[in-house]
Amino acid sequence: MTATDLHYLGLVDVGRKIQAKELSPVEVAKAMLERIEKVDGKLGSFAYVMADSALADAAAAAKEIASGKIKGPLHGVPVAVKDLCWAKGAPAAHGMTIHSDFRPTEDATVVARLKDAGAVILGKLQQTEGAYADHHPKIDPPKNPWNADLWPGASSSGSGVATAAGLCFGSLGTDTGGSIRFPSAANGVTGLKPTWGRVSRYGAFELAATLDHIGPMARSAVDCGAILGVIAGQDPKDTTSVPLTVPDYLAGLTGDMRGVTIGIDRRWTSEGTDGDSAKVLAEGLRVAADLGAKIKEITFPDPKAIIDDWFPLCGIEVAVAHEDTYPARRDEYGPALAGLLDLGRQQSGRDYQKIVLRREAFRGAVRLLFDTADLLAVPAQAFAAPTLAKMAALGEDASLIAGLLRFTCPFDMTGSPTVTLPGGFTANGGPVGFQFVGRHFDEAGLIRAGDAFQRVTDWHKRHPGI
Repeated sequence: MTATDLHYLGLVDVGRKIQAKELSPVEVAKAMLERIEKVDGKLGSFAYVMADSALADAAAAAKEIASGKIKGPLHGVPVAVKDLCWAKGAPAAHGMTIHSDFRPTEDATVVARLKDAGAVILGKLQQTEGAYADHHPKIDPPKNPWNADLWPGASSSGSGVATAAGLCFGSLGTDTGGSIRFPSAANGVTGLKPTWGRVSRYGAFELAATLDHIGPMARSAVDCGAILGVIAGQDPKDTTSVPLTVPDYLAGLTGDMRGVTIGIDRRWTSEGTDGDSAKVLAEGLRVAADLGAKIKEITFPDPKAIIDDWFPLCGIEVAVAHEDTYPARRDEYGPALAGLLDLGRQQSGRDYQKIVLRREAFRGAVRLLFDTADLLAVPAQAFAAPTLAKMAALGEDASLIAGLLRFTCPFDMTGSPTVTLPGGFTANGGPVGFQFVGRHFDEAGLIRAGDAFQRVTDWHKRHPGI
């Protein structure tokens, strides 16, 4: 097997080879660390490489597998995590200079669960400042491996870049307004935002507590399912995590969508959507219909007010998360995050309560759609593969970020699970994705649908020439 064949293998595929003793976890880890050293200098996806602990964990996995103890599909497989997820002893800067010297004394729950499953953690992945819109002015953003002039997504940009460039077999990202879905679409990988409460947030820096979701980014829906099966589930350290049984997400994958009803609001998903995004969504629906899905016309509740509400609500929650350092250390913040904090601090109690009531009403209206549909189909974003030049004003241009959030933040406000699937490319070679949205806690349905789509398409198997 050549190095190229190795680093672009799927997570479940490389895991099977490791667990069948066809590949050594130590040799795989060494190969990935060598690739990171060779390639990431120009991509900048890693904030910190955990080489020593990764090799030690790989050696431990090798011994366990040799003794016949197989912990599951991630055993011996190199992965990486977004920097805001704590890993004991490793820096966790949260994309900020304020936390540059912070080294947690414990693992985030998701990191602990990855380790318990035998995964080999290669390091911490770069992110935007505080997991909001822009990278801190003193931190170089990751580069999109398909084209350095294209936006790599935010805020889990390092997760998207590293996964797409074959620097890990899967990663963790977080999504508060779209930050699993944006970098998944931008880098041509698959991303799964679980239902809020499905995955513990303990040991992860907050952006906005009731909006934050931690989830997997990987080559395929199956790979995302393998990671989710490990990190999901109730955690006594996070009492907002839900006490529901975690399914075997890799079981019952039929390869078809018979019996699945997919709802589509053609007006909402087309208005203000560019041709590439619209084309990819339409093709995704065509494939789903060919696989046996029933396509149903629906009317999505008007999300304009809820998108407008996302900004002050997020700002209020961010202000709480940063109250120890903002505004006391205002000069150490970049302009985008500081602007959001100022917005949040300006809100009154009445303003907040009105947002809460509108959010609950919207959540209920979206929930009703799943009385007659199993999934919703929507674009990943209104404009496909934006350039860095276009996105330069993201943190300061309210109309630009509102357009970007149109198809993402409504499902953070509802806490709904989504899967983002690669579905095509623009004329300049930029990846384009689309989303399926599911009812609460039906991540299994999203994985089944994503797997069926990916069995008959090859967008997720295409890789940048790096």
